[in-house]
Amino acid sequence: MSVEHAVLARLDRVRKSYGKVEALAGVELKVRGGQMLALLGPNGAGKSTAIGLLLGLDHADAGAVSLFGQSPHALQARRRIGVMLQSAGIPETLKVSELLELTRSYYPQPRSVADCVALAGLDGLLGRRYGQLSGGQQRRVQFALALCGRPDLLFLDEPTTGLDIEARQTLWRAIRELVAQGCGVLLTTHYLEEAEALADRVVVLNRGRVIAEGSVDQIRNHLAQRRIRCVSALTPEQIGMWPHVRTAQRVADRIEIVADSAEAVVRRLLAEDAGLSELEVQRAGLADAFIELTREAA
Repeated sequence: MSVEHAVLARLDRVRKSYGKVEALAGVELKVRGGQMLALLGPNGAGKSTAIGLLLGLDHADAGAVSLFGQSPHALQARRRIGVMLQSAGIPETLKVSELLELTRSYYPQPRSVADCVALAGLDGLLGRRYGQLSGGQQRRVQFALALCGRPDLLFLDEPTTGLDIEARQTLWRAIRELVAQGCGVLLTTHYLEEAEALADRVVVLNRGRVIAEGSVDQIRNHLAQRRIRCVSALTPEQIGMWPHVRTAQRVADRIEIVADSAEAVVRRLLAEDAGLSELEVQRAGLADAFIELTREAA
C-alpha cells in the first residue's frame, strides 16, 4: 500500500517536561509520505524531544504520539523507519561493507548494497574501517545505514554536518529522490539554506511551542522585508536614515539594505544617485524569517 501523502508520524497536543522545564507544550506535528518536513528552532526549542518521542526513546506526559498509526514502541512500526542521528555509536573496527551487511540483515527486504553506496556516495569506502574514515565520510556511512531497510519514514538529524559541498549535494539529490518515491522525511538542521532547498513544509519551534508552520514561501511571507544591493556613491549612514530602511551597511564594494518597502527605497536610490549600478532586490530568505519569528516569540 502506498504511503504517499498519508500521515506517517504524528504528535497530537503533546506535552513533555523535565523537572520544571517544559520541553514541549501542546505541540501538534504531522509527517506525511512523499513530503519533507523541516523541524526548525534554536537550541533548546524542543526539537530533540519531539524526535525522541516519535522514535519511542521517551514517553509523553500528555497527548498522543503515533508512528504509522501505532505506538512508536511497536516493532512493526519501527521496522519501517530509518534514523540518522547526530550521535551514532557505530563500532569503529568494522569495515563499511560489514556495517552495511549487518544492518541489512535486520530487515526482510533490505535495499541492495549497490543502491546504498550510490545514494550515499560511498564509492571506494567499502573496504575501509569505520574508525579510519573522516567525519564527513562517517556521516555518509550513517546515511547509508539509515536507508538499508527501505524506510517509509526517514529521520535526519543534522545530516550534512561535516560534509563538503559536493558530498552535501549528493545527499540532497538522494533525499529528493527518496521523497519523490513516496518516503516521508523529518529533517532537523541548523543550515537554513538546506531547509529552504529541500523542505515541502516547515515547522518552527521555540520554547516548546509551534510558532509558525507552512510551506517555505508561507514562512518567508511572515517577513515583508526585502534585501537591496547596489553600488552607490551614497553612504550607508545616509541611506540608514530614510523611511522604510531597517539596516544599511557596506559589504565589500556594495551597499546592502534591508527594507520594509523595496519600491520606495529603490525610487529614492535612483533619484538621489544618477550613477547607481548593479541594483538587486531579493525577498527575505527563510533564515531572515526564522530570526524574526524566534525574536518575536522571545
